[in-house]
Amino acid sequence: MLARMWGGSAMPGPLDGVKIVDLTAVVSGPFATAMLGDLGADVIKVEQPGGGDVARRFGAVRGGISSGFAVMNRNKRAVALDLQSKDGVELFLQLVKDADLVLQNFRPGVVDRLGVGYTACQAVNPDIIYISISGFGDTGPYAADRVYDHVIQAVTGFMGVQTDPQTRQPAPVRNIVCDKVTSMTVVQGALAALFAREKGAGGQHVSITMVDAGLAFLWPDAMSNHTYLGDDVPKVPDLGDTANVTATADGFITWYVTSDDEYQGLCRALDMAELSTDPRFEKLASRVPNMPELNAIANARIANYSTADILARFTKEQVAGAKINLRTDIADDPQIRHNNAIIEAEHPQAGKLRYPAPPIRFSRTPADIRRHAPQLGGDTDAVLAELGISAEQCAAMRARGIIA
Repeated sequence: MLARMWGGSAMPGPLDGVKIVDLTAVVSGPFATAMLGDLGADVIKVEQPGGGDVARRFGAVRGGISSGFAVMNRNKRAVALDLQSKDGVELFLQLVKDADLVLQNFRPGVVDRLGVGYTACQAVNPDIIYISISGFGDTGPYAADRVYDHVIQAVTGFMGVQTDPQTRQPAPVRNIVCDKVTSMTVVQGALAALFAREKGAGGQHVSITMVDAGLAFLWPDAMSNHTYLGDDVPKVPDLGDTANVTATADGFITWYVTSDDEYQGLCRALDMAELSTDPRFEKLASRVPNMPELNAIANARIANYSTADILARFTKEQVAGAKINLRTDIADDPQIRHNNAIIEAEHPQAGKLRYPAPPIRFSRTPADIRRHAPQLGGDTDAVLAELGISAEQCAAMRARGIIA
């Protein structure tokens, strides 16, 4: 097991014994099933022979596997089945018979046309939990539209929140945030459905849309001025107007104060005793609308210090702040290194790589990366053998293009 390569635990994870059949591709589904695999589930990734998941070719590629695919498809076995053939569908349904979950993120209607939708899976396994992921849902004005992360960012307000205050130009978050928060929502739904089944609820169909997940994630802070209805609530500055990216003498930091005690700490750290009783800033209620002015004053002072010096002052006075790491800095950050948050390993095809470690640390049932991302169809014969299908039968089906 890979865990032994870097000194991790070979103990089973909390989802040990849970079987997942993964029909998803690209990000929203695969990232979710990777997280479930980290928790110990047996994830069987089903792909179409010939090309498989298009994410195999996204990003930096080495050894036939892209970096993004390697990270989002760890802890999985790969089976290539032609789901456009009757025999391929029959093999898929055999996999489902003793599975706990099926996940799919095809466009609405596709799985039913193929014969691998919820009804077909429930017919062979009444207790199956079937999770459908889509951009907008099965109905509605956008239901048939092709969807990627930036489309959801546009609809849910992520791009609007990033609007430049000077140019009024909206901008995307430079990260596939809606895909990934959908993945986390899928994991939440999967675990809740498994728990409900253990309590006697049986199997069920779980539907999750990217637009719903993205909106729910954005709302608590970004929509603070749009939650209460009516005109009797005072407006507050957007978080983007109060957060800081501040130049020091040799780099950049971010810093933030919320409580009145933190503000007093900022005044001490920056030798701003004259502002400690300034009515514009002394109390939170008056400080919030005046944050842009406070930021300008503080940032001008911070520019005179080195990054190390100002952060030492902030630490002493309990002011929240941090150096801004570039991507090339992250692996060398002392706290990240201390947490063992990045794992180095050797992929059999792609070579040496780094993974983010599973972020949940269990004391008895550890999450871990036990298996590298597989080659297309790399486990087809082994998985089908578990169904009682012989090597000779596999060879015959491979010759007919049913499996790969």
